Amino acid sequence: MSQYKIIFTGPVGAGKTTAIASISDVPPVSTDARASDMTRNRKSATTVAMDYGIMNLDGGEAIHLYGTPGQERFDFMWDILVKGGIGLILLLDNTRSDPFTDLRFFLGAFKEFIGRTKVVIGVTQMDLSPTPAIEDYHTQLKNCGINSPVFEIDARVKNDVSLLVQSLLYSIDPGLEET
Repeated sequence: MSQYKIIFTGPVGAGKTTAIASISDVPPVSTDARASDMTRNRKSATTVAMDYGIMNLDGGEAIHLYGTPGQERFDFMWDILVKGGIGLILLLDNTRSDPFTDLRFFLGAFKEFIGRTKVVIGVTQMDLSPTPAIEDYHTQLKNCGINSPVFEIDARVKNDVSLLVQSLLYSIDPGLEET
């Protein structure tokens, strides 16, 4: 039985906890705590260690889903969580003041991991803020020298999150068959 590990990262409020909860086949583990800093302006609780869920595949294989804390002060967890990971799903909140700054920050923070694996990007909250558009994200990625799939997603919708996972798996192994 094969076991895989995918990391979800992004800024506070981008939907990491929600995405893992929407796709996990087991009740997810969450380490949310009451927000006590500027984060409370965006949400009342925030992840302080990790989120964890499991996505079961046909044939007994499983994908372990780990969500990082979004705050930079918990970045020591990022290095711990990426160990053994096969790829990164970067979630970005389109309602933030400058999602491209977030994009560049997280691509830089996970540069080494991305360099030996793959990254797929999901943009949330586009229903509330339609700009920047997906094409604008592709332009930013091109400027960073990265060719990565980018999708508009709703982290609450299992099929949207599943699309991110599938895209990441196909990026890693284009020969995978769709199940």
